[in-house]
Amino acid sequence: MKGGGTRKGSGAMKGGGTRKGSGAMKALAASFAAGGLFALGLGISGMTRPSKVVGFLDLAGAWDASLAFVMLGGVAVYAALYGRIVRRPAPLFDRRFHLPTRKDIDVRLVLGAALFGIGWALGGFCPGPGLVSAAGGVWPAVVFVVGMTVGTKVEHLVTGALTCTPPAGAGGAEVPPR
Repeated sequence: MKGGGTRKGSGAMKGGGTRKGSGAMKALAASFAAGGLFALGLGISGMTRPSKVVGFLDLAGAWDASLAFVMLGGVAVYAALYGRIVRRPAPLFDRRFHLPTRKDIDVRLVLGAALFGIGWALGGFCPGPGLVSAAGGVWPAVVFVVGMTVGTKVEHLVTGALTCTPPAGAGGAEVPPR
């Protein structure tokens, strides 16, 4: 095409990369499958029930360790596969890996973690199970997700008003192919 432009449907992407025509659809399908697998695991393990979260956090009472086993299962799968995955030249459906670059612990991280924990304890949901339960029509979860969405928007507005830079950790480092 004259002038160095791109032809509609040529597979060109923002940022100068290219993907085969069906690459974007495969990435969406993979995301859908991963989300479905995650939701299925949450449902089977009972982690969409707030009583499981409250039971896990009730260390002085009738402690329920099942959430710890679900977390350990997730960490075990991650630990077993992460090294193999990042040794690949690139993810299956992207040109590069997007990994966090920050390793420091700052006030924003600590405050955010504390607020997350308070919301988790009060609501009995964290974002994943909250979304799964809301999709299942559980009204307390729907209210939780609406509140979570409003809280996210407020954080973005406050952060934008206080700084001219994106929130900490908003970007990821590009990992070059090996």
